[in-house]
Amino acid sequence: MTKFLVDADIVAFKAATAAEQPTNWGDGLWTLHAYEHDAMEYCLNYFANLPKILGEGYTSLYLTGKNNWRKEILPSYKANRDDKRKPMLLQFLRNWMQSQFNAIIIEGLEADDLLGITATSSREECIIVSEDKDLNTIPCKIFNPAKDTKARTITEFEADYNHMMQTLCGDASDNYSGCPSVGPKTAEKILADCKTSADLWDATLATFKKKKLSEEVALIQAQVARICRASEYNFETKEVIPWTPK
Repeated sequence: MTKFLVDADIVAFKAATAAEQPTNWGDGLWTLHAYEHDAMEYCLNYFANLPKILGEGYTSLYLTGKNNWRKEILPSYKANRDDKRKPMLLQFLRNWMQSQFNAIIIEGLEADDLLGITATSSREECIIVSEDKDLNTIPCKIFNPAKDTKARTITEFEADYNHMMQTLCGDASDNYSGCPSVGPKTAEKILADCKTSADLWDATLATFKKKKLSEEVALIQAQVARICRASEYNFETKEVIPWTPK
């Protein structure tokens, strides 16, 4: 039976946000409220809809843990989110997902990493379910509920290509810069003639060097852009093995 690997971070955030309702009490007073039932119903409908689209299978949820390993490599990683308000019911839903659905959470790892590690190590057929473009860097079957009508397969080369695209372009939402002045169209041109994964890194590194940036800078960007695969995680010590080019 197929295992649906669900990015529960996104589901919880969207459910908690959708449940919030503003109330105008007059005289300039507004409050924001949310019903737990509404947020839980959103999640349950989301989970129930997956087999209708993807076929028979069962759901496994993954949440981000504390102490993100990427901050050891780039301390500013996601620091831009520290002061942003989170939906009121977000922590409630995370706790509910753990107690009711045995959602998996491991300190140091993002939900994305857990999805990537599981998808590339499981003996079962897996489909990652996520709206996050970062998961396009994993060689696997993937389904984006916001865009896809069915699951699609990402090959290893496609995943490596997407990883180098992320490395070159950076990600403002995750607060890493990539290579200066390189956007998606420029990155596509840089990687257009690459035939192997080694070619992708060589082209990426050459671009950083043209900007008078060191290999260390390029590697840091590549490491924080990398979503972990099974080969980059030590299952005994529970530690990430940061990506290095082969």
